[in-house]
Amino acid sequence: MAKWMVYQKKEDFRAIAQACGISQVLARLIRNRDVIGIEATRHFLRGTLSDLHDPRLLPDMDKAVGILCEKIRSGVSVRVIGDYDVDGICASYILMHTLSVCGAAADVVLPDRILDGYGMNPGMAEDAREDGIGLILTCDNGIAASEAIRAAREAGISVVVTDHHEVPFEEAEDGSRKYLLPPADAVVDPKVRNPQTDETDYPFPEICGAVVAWKLAGLVLEELAPSRKEETLKYLLPFCALATVCDVMPLLDENRILVREGLERAARTDNMGLRSLLVVNGLEGKHLSTHHAGFVIGPCLNATGRLDNAERALALFMEEDSSEALRSAQKLRELNDSRKSLTEQGVEQALVRISEDHLLDNRVLVIFLPDCHESLAGIIAGRIRERYCRPVFVLTRTEQGTVKGSGRSIEAYDMFASMTAVKECFIKFGGHKMAAGLSMKEEDISLLQERLEEGCSLREEELTDVLHIDMELPPSLWTPEMIQELRLLEPCGTANPRPMFAARGIRLRSLRIMGKGQNVLRMEASAGETRVTLIWFCEAARFQEMVVEAAGRRAWDALYAGRSDLAVSMIYYPEINEWRGRQSLQFVIKDMKIQSRTR
Repeated sequence: MAKWMVYQKKEDFRAIAQACGISQVLARLIRNRDVIGIEATRHFLRGTLSDLHDPRLLPDMDKAVGILCEKIRSGVSVRVIGDYDVDGICASYILMHTLSVCGAAADVVLPDRILDGYGMNPGMAEDAREDGIGLILTCDNGIAASEAIRAAREAGISVVVTDHHEVPFEEAEDGSRKYLLPPADAVVDPKVRNPQTDETDYPFPEICGAVVAWKLAGLVLEELAPSRKEETLKYLLPFCALATVCDVMPLLDENRILVREGLERAARTDNMGLRSLLVVNGLEGKHLSTHHAGFVIGPCLNATGRLDNAERALALFMEEDSSEALRSAQKLRELNDSRKSLTEQGVEQALVRISEDHLLDNRVLVIFLPDCHESLAGIIAGRIRERYCRPVFVLTRTEQGTVKGSGRSIEAYDMFASMTAVKECFIKFGGHKMAAGLSMKEEDISLLQERLEEGCSLREEELTDVLHIDMELPPSLWTPEMIQELRLLEPCGTANPRPMFAARGIRLRSLRIMGKGQNVLRMEASAGETRVTLIWFCEAARFQEMVVEAAGRRAWDALYAGRSDLAVSMIYYPEINEWRGRQSLQFVIKDMKIQSRTR
C-alpha cells in the first residue's frame, strides 16, 4: 500500500496569485514543484526561448565550437557517434542536420546494442582511422569512453565529446571523489564540475544529450551559417523535446520551455519522417502531449535500437521521400508491437524468478534472466521497480558468454554511486543516479547481489511507494474554469507531475467495469451533496480484493449492484470529459483507501 503525503510548503500564495494573474490553487501547485517567488513563477508560466541559458556556460563549449568550425572549414571528414536510444538518435540527427547545413563532410555511426554495446568503443576508433576521419564528434555518450578516445587520439583523430551523463569517479577512503574526464580535445557535458568549486558551472545541468547537441549546433551555425541559424534551431526543436521526455529529464527550467515549444512545432513539423510517425500512430493534426512523446512516438524509435538497429530510426528522420517515410514509420510501429509482447513475457519470467528465489528478502533486486533479449532488460527492470519500489538490476546472457544488464532505481538510492563502490564486479558500467547499464561475468552475479546488499543503506520506509498530494480539495469545488487553468502547468512529467488532490468522505454508489482487460472502472459517487463520476484504471479483480478485504463480500455485491454506500478516501485529478459534443467533469483516480467495516 502506497504512503500518502500532502505537501506543506509555505509561501504568500495570495501575493503570487495577484502578481501572476492566477488562482491561489495554481500558485500553490507551482510552489509544490519547488518554484519559489514571483519572478520564478512568472518564468515557469511564461518562459520563452529567449530565457534559455547561454550555451557558452557549458564546459569546453567555446573550445568545441572552435575545433569543429576549423575542421569543417578545412574540409576534414567528421564522424558523429551517437547512441541507440531516443536521446542518442535525436542528438545524432541534430548534429548531422547542422553539419549538412554548414556544408561539412560528415557521416554518422550508431552502435549496435548487442554487437557494440553502449557508446564509443576502441573498434569504432579503428574504423574511423581506416575511413580517413579527422574528427569524431560524440553525442549522448563519450564521458566514460576514455579507452576508445585515447585510441582515436593516438591514431591522429581529434575528438569532441558532447554528453550529459555523470562523470566517472574514484572515491577515496575519506569519501572525496576524483573525477575522471576522458582524454578528448573538448568535453562538453553539463555534469562536469569546476575543479575550484566542485560544483557545475552550467545553471541547469539536468539537460539531455540532444539539448547539449542543439546548443552546440546553435553556436556552430552562428559561425558558419548565421543566416540559417534561427530557422534551423526551430526546425530541430521537436527532437530536443522528444529526447528530453524520453530520457526522463525533469520538466523544469529550460527543459520545460524546450518541451513546450518543441511539441508544439512537432505537431506541424516539416520533417518527413517525424510527420510519418505521427500519421501511423493516429496523431496527425492533434495537440501533442508528453504522453504522446514518451509512450507513443518514443517507444517506436527505441524499438529499433532494441530489436533491430537504431540507424533505421535515424534514417527515417533523414528521409525525404514521403512514401518511403510512411513505409519506414509503419515498420517502426510494428517493431514496437513486437517489443511490447516480448516485454510482457520478460516481466512474467522476472516475477517467477523473484518468487522462486525469494528475492524480496533483499532490498536491491538482482534478477538473472539468461534467455531474455538483452535489449529489454531496462524496460523489465523499470516495470519490476514500479511493482516493488526497490532498485532493480535485470541481467541476461549474451551470445559471447558474458552477462549484460540494466538497472533502474528509486529516488532514495544512487545507483551509479552504489555500482562505483563495487566496480570490481563489472567488466564495464555507466549511468546515473536513477539508471545504469553494465556488463560482467556470469560467475560474479551472486557476488554482485551480496556486495550491493552489504552496501545498501535503504530503510524499510524508503521501500514504500510514496504518492505526493498537492492539496486536499473536495471534488464539489471544481469548475470547468479551474480545470482549464491547470493546463498552465503543462508540459507535465518528471519533476513537474500532473497535480494530485485528496478527498475524504467520498461514498461510492455504483460500479461499471469496462475495457477489454476489465481494467477500467467507472464509478458513480457522492461527495457531500454533489454526485461525481470517477474513473480508475485498475484491474477489476484487484479492486474487488481491496473491497472484500476492507469491507466484506456484501459491500462488493452492493457496489456491483448499484446500491452501495461504501466510504472511501481517494487521490485524484480532475478533467473535462468530452463525448458527442457534450462536456462533463470527471475525476480520475490515482489511488483509493476503503474505510474498514471495523471502524
